[in-house]
Amino acid sequence: MIWVLFAGLAALTVIIMLDPLRRSEAVAADRIASAVTVHVDQLREIDKDAERGLISTEEAKAAKVEIERRLIALERTKSTTGHFETGGRGALWLSALMVPLIAGALYIQLGSPRIPGVPFADRKEERVEEAQIAELTGRLLERLQGDPEGGQTEGWMLLGQTYMRMGEYADAASAMENVIGRDDATSAILSQYAQALVATENGIVSPKARTAIRRARELDPTNPAATFYEAIALDQAGGSEQAHDLLVARLEQAAGPEPWMELFVAQANRIGEAIGREPVSVATFISATDAPPKPTREDLAAASEMSVEDRAAFIRSMVDGLANRLAEDPDDLDGWLSLGNAYRVLGETDKARQAFETAEALAKNLALDDPRKRSIREALSNLGG
Repeated sequence: MIWVLFAGLAALTVIIMLDPLRRSEAVAADRIASAVTVHVDQLREIDKDAERGLISTEEAKAAKVEIERRLIALERTKSTTGHFETGGRGALWLSALMVPLIAGALYIQLGSPRIPGVPFADRKEERVEEAQIAELTGRLLERLQGDPEGGQTEGWMLLGQTYMRMGEYADAASAMENVIGRDDATSAILSQYAQALVATENGIVSPKARTAIRRARELDPTNPAATFYEAIALDQAGGSEQAHDLLVARLEQAAGPEPWMELFVAQANRIGEAIGREPVSVATFISATDAPPKPTREDLAAASEMSVEDRAAFIRSMVDGLANRLAEDPDDLDGWLSLGNAYRVLGETDKARQAFETAEALAKNLALDDPRKRSIREALSNLGG
C-alpha cells in the first residue's frame, strides 16, 4: 500500500507540474490565430475601401504591404515559439517523469522503506524518558553550580557525557571545561573534552581542541582517543603523511586486539587513499599478536612462525572468547565493532552483519561525527545490511 500511495503522489505531482504548460500552449496558439484572422479581415476591408473609392490605389497598396509584413512576422513568431516551446516542453516532460523515478530508486537504495513507522502516540515512553533525562540533567547542573567547592570532577564529567548523548555538544564542552584545569584531570578527561570541542565544530579540530589533545597525550602517550584526534588534526592541517604514520604506529604498538583498532584502520585507509599509501587491515595487526595481553618479543616471533592452520585456530579462539564476553556484557559498543570485524576477516558474513547491527543500535546516541558511526555504516553497506 505504501508504494501505491507513493506512485499516486508522484503521478499527481507530474499532472500539477505539466497542466500549466498545456494551458499556456493553448493560449499562445489561440492568440496568434486570432491575430492572423484580424489581419486577413483588414486586407479584405482595404480591398472594399479601394473599390468604393474611399482610399487611393497607392494608399491601399501601402496598407496591404504593411499588413502582409505583419502577417509574415506572425508566422515567424509562431514557428520560433513552437520550436522553443517544443524543446522546453520536452525538457519539462523528461524532468517530470525522471525525477520521481530517480528519487524512488535512490530511496530504495539508500533509505529504509521496510522499517515500520512508529505512531506518535506509541512514543510516549520514549518522550517520558527524554523528559526525565532532561530534568535530571538540569538538577545535576544546578547542584554542581551551587557547590561552593566547584562541584565534583565526576559530576561535571557525567554531565558532559550526558550532554554528548543528547547531541548538545557545546554544553558538553562547557561542562567538561570546569575540570580540565584541575589536578585530578586525567588524559581521558582531556580527550573527552577535545572530542566535545570537535563535535561542536562539526568535525574540525580547533586550536583549543588541539591544545587539549596535546595535554592528553603528554599525560598518557598511549591514549588511543588522543592519538586518533591528533591524527585528524594533522590531516586537516596538511600533514596527511604524519597522520597516517601516527595511526599505523599506534596500531603496531597494540599489545593485542583492541576495540579501537577498527576505527584507526578506517581512518588510516581514508587518509592513505588520498596520499597513495597501501591499505591496512585489522587482520594484519591481530595476526601479529599472540594470546597473552602483553606478548613479549619472543611470543611475537613464535606467533609469526605459526602455520596457517595454527594461526587460524588462534584467531578463532580469540573471536570465540570475545563473543562469550559480549554475551555477558552486551553494551560494549567497541567490543561489538571488534567482533564484527573479526567475523568479516573470517568470512562469516552473517555473523559479522549481526554484530555490526548490534553495534549500530548501541551507537544511536553517539555524536553525528563520531567515527564509529561511519565505520558501522560502511561495514553494513559492504555486508549488504
